[in-house]
Amino acid sequence: MFRVFGNAWKIADLKKKILFTIAIIVIYRIGSAIPVPYVNGDELSDMMESASGTLFGYFNMLSGYAFSQGTLFALGVSPYITSSIVMQLLTIAIPALERMSKAGPEGQAKISKITRWVTVTLAVITAYGYYLTIKNSYPGLIADGWFPALVIVASLTAGASLVMWIGEQIDERGIGNGISMILFANIVSRGASLFTTMYILIVDSIDKLSAIFWVLVAVLVMLLIIVFTVFFSNSERRLNVQYAKRQVGRKMYGGSNTSLPIKVLMSGVMPIIFANAIVMMPATLGMFFGWDDALNTWFSANSEYPFYVITLFVLIVAFAYFYLSISFNAVEISNNLKKNGGTILGYRPGKPTSDYIKKVVNRVTLMGSIFLSFMAIFPVILGWTGQDALQHLVFGGTSMIILVSVALETTHQLESEITMRHYKGFLD
Repeated sequence: MFRVFGNAWKIADLKKKILFTIAIIVIYRIGSAIPVPYVNGDELSDMMESASGTLFGYFNMLSGYAFSQGTLFALGVSPYITSSIVMQLLTIAIPALERMSKAGPEGQAKISKITRWVTVTLAVITAYGYYLTIKNSYPGLIADGWFPALVIVASLTAGASLVMWIGEQIDERGIGNGISMILFANIVSRGASLFTTMYILIVDSIDKLSAIFWVLVAVLVMLLIIVFTVFFSNSERRLNVQYAKRQVGRKMYGGSNTSLPIKVLMSGVMPIIFANAIVMMPATLGMFFGWDDALNTWFSANSEYPFYVITLFVLIVAFAYFYLSISFNAVEISNNLKKNGGTILGYRPGKPTSDYIKKVVNRVTLMGSIFLSFMAIFPVILGWTGQDALQHLVFGGTSMIILVSVALETTHQLESEITMRHYKGFLD
């Protein structure tokens, strides 16, 4: 990975893209530190420490802890991600949007414009919900009156819109994967805090050797998560495809053998994000209505009962198949192979080919979803040991998967850019 970045740095235009991406991320991190008027961010951050096992704690992690500090980018990328998923679902459900999505660059531009408006709408709703939540759950931390409410909602909405714009700028003028890069920056920004916490655990511990041992175990678990994530992210099932020869004019085309790659982690980390949001909802509602003790017993990452772990495991698998159903169309792939004279050996073109592709994809997705589920619940299981160093990995599995996935995607993107420029020897 570092070799690829070093080779990309030697190319002038790629160097500009890398520098632009770094500059735009720095601007984003500055915005994450700008406080929203009429919100007491310091006291809010202290109060929200008790919400670490709820949906607030999860959103707080995804926003780089801007959510708990009441800053301009407190909503983070959540409205834009939700808007993108909603548009994907509507594209399947509404024929007009489906035709628009298949209308080439012009249709994609219209879909993007609609996505932006949906993002702004969701940002307004989420910002107002954020205002009411802080006002009702933490009295005295936010000013009363319609004008402070208007300023807070407008500021948070503007911040979410600016985050969306930053992500699109990274896609257009940077190295790509804009929203993923923002998530990457948010998680990395807490790296120093995590290591500081580990250091404090060692210093304040009575048994220094035991504390050092468990901190080393926590670091080893992180390294194992990285290794397994890299392995599964690069794993794929390849279906052999043979193209028939055809004559066009005086030239003969086709007759080649290739493969159709099906990635094990086709859905990425989206199933983990959705599943965590759902499974933490009861604990969040319990915080609102004063049922913390009852609901946290079952629906908290710190719960001693396995109900949370089992529910999270099942939801990740379910969301993996759900995301597959809206992003992968085996019938369309089969039709494209048929139009281009391609066949999968041993299967007739048409329905037999699409059925075979569906069967293979379902099996591969099952393996990928089990891996994601295991990585998500493994830190929680480690937290049952009662060791503070391991309990800090409750969100560590999800964070590390996001970090590794984004790093691999960025590396592949840069490799493609280098290959297109035909710089011989850079990829040797």
